[in-house]
Amino acid sequence: MAITDVKSNLAKLLATENLTVEHSNVRTASFNVDTRVLTLPIWDNISNDIYNLLVGHEVGHAIYTPNDYNTNINFPRSFLNVVEDARIEKLMKRKYAGISKSFYRGYTELNDKDFFEIQDEDLEKMSLIDRINLHFKIGIHNLSTVIPFKESETQFVDMTAAAETFDDVMEVCQKIADFIREQKKEEEKVAEVQTESKDGESGGEQVSVDSQSDQQNESSEESEEESKNFESSFD
Repeated sequence: MAITDVKSNLAKLLATENLTVEHSNVRTASFNVDTRVLTLPIWDNISNDIYNLLVGHEVGHAIYTPNDYNTNINFPRSFLNVVEDARIEKLMKRKYAGISKSFYRGYTELNDKDFFEIQDEDLEKMSLIDRINLHFKIGIHNLSTVIPFKESETQFVDMTAAAETFDDVMEVCQKIADFIREQKKEEEKVAEVQTESKDGESGGEQVSVDSQSDQQNESSEESEEESKNFESSFD
């Protein structure tokens, strides 16, 4: 039996559901909570540990991510993917104790290969949501990779870790988005004061580049089908 067939059967057994499992040349694994299609990427030289990690993760969405939630959200879709990923992996480890080893070995292997491309990156300059993602993907599995957080940001790491329900996830995402917007406002105020001071006059051009708002606008334009597809944050 081909390895793809073996992993397809494993996914169905773990989910206790006759899922549709597809193997495609896609960027990352995903699960559509409406169509019940679990998509696994075709990667060269994929190890059994990484394969089990991907299957276990997507089955987590199949079991725990609802398909009847309100898609009219006021935060970037990427926030929902990251926080929900952390929740469903925690619940999968709780449900299937043995799968913890697959998550540990799989993420350790990906990190050793610098799959997340952070080896030469200044992690402190990465966005908050990206650092939260890395913390729950590799930070909690690999003690040699410590993801940095400011004191004001650690509360959101704790909130993400504590999320038990999907409603909890939505609440955490909103709080992260609100925090980032407030931080951005403060940065804009400082920039405006500095500009006014430099020019020696008021009404200087205000610097305002809100990438999170841009992401939010993009997320609000997603179709219903796209918004129900949980693409794993493995990159």
